[in-house]
Amino acid sequence: MNQSLPVPAVAQALDDCQRLVVFTGAGISKESGIPTFRDAMTGLWSRYSPEKLASPAGFAEDPALVWNWYAWRRDIVAAAEPNRGHKAIGEMQSILPDCTLVTQNVDGLHQRAGSKAVIELHGNLFENICSEDGQPVEPAAWIPGEPPLCPRCGSLVRPGVVWFGEMLPENALTSARIAAAECDVFFSVGTSSLVYPAAELAELALRAGAVIVEINPAPTPLTGLADHAIAEPSASALPRICQALGQSRKGVTK
Repeated sequence: MNQSLPVPAVAQALDDCQRLVVFTGAGISKESGIPTFRDAMTGLWSRYSPEKLASPAGFAEDPALVWNWYAWRRDIVAAAEPNRGHKAIGEMQSILPDCTLVTQNVDGLHQRAGSKAVIELHGNLFENICSEDGQPVEPAAWIPGEPPLCPRCGSLVRPGVVWFGEMLPENALTSARIAAAECDVFFSVGTSSLVYPAAELAELALRAGAVIVEINPAPTPLTGLADHAIAEPSASALPRICQALGQSRKGVTK
């Protein structure tokens, strides 16, 4: 593992790579002021368990409670802005032709920062789905109170996110696994590397021989396995990497 001068080495790895995967977690959005799932359970919401607020059983028991909690979270996200880390990833996608972005986040900040074709493993906070068939419901109204009814079947509308006890979207997970198994460089950004099956993406990249880059202020189970571990916020590390990559592509000596 290289922790001494990682940015030039990481930029060189990117310059040489054909396929890049960037995998992001709650840490990158926390830098934009968005609380993590657990952090959001404060104040009024601290008396409820995660299962009460984010599970099919909790929604069946008290749909309005769940709906209003997500409406509150949505307001927080809507007021936030993408940070320099989000923007740097979008810039890397414009520099590198084959860059797959996979995220555990549901806030849509990557898209607002200019990223395209984002694989969202846990869904999107700003989308609604039918609680019966799981299909999207438009328009995505988020008025506090009782959840609306699906115009197709009359079932309750629910947030378009993955809850406790639910499987990750099959298409998204399959696409992420394929990308991780075929990449030359794998970035793990702002994620604990603890939650499966998402945490297995780094393992797939490791087995494929990819260069592993971790950007996270705190150590994780991946830290000791990474080729380059940068122990700092993504909003400071990623722009420097992106700048070094841009200079390399222009033939400027770093």
